[in-house]
Amino acid sequence: MKTVRRRYALSAALTGAFVIVLGSASQAAAATSYPIAPGYQVNVRSGPGTNYSIVRVLQPGARVSITCQTTGTKETGPYGTSNVWDNIGSGHYISDVYVYTGSDGYVAPRCA
Repeated sequence: MKTVRRRYALSAALTGAFVIVLGSASQAAAATSYPIAPGYQVNVRSGPGTNYSIVRVLQPGARVSITCQTTGTKETGPYGTSNVWDNIGSGHYISDVYVYTGSDGYVAPRCA
């Protein structure tokens, strides 16, 4: 009976450690924020393109957390030309060309 309890306790401990590690990685990714290009007001849109409505405007000096990234209309801005759009909240998208991520590629998971 003691062997079964030990195996169960070890299994539960390992499962708990795995959940803690995954939770920490998710929290670290969510905590990363990126600056908007200096001097730019950026339109936040309801979808990944300029054909979507503006839901708010980010002021110069704002920082954003990127939930996920997707393709949309091609835009040109201070950080090049790209069709990558950043989801910064539920129904809130900005073109990646206005966000300094330090990368020309994806820095967050693809949006589902």
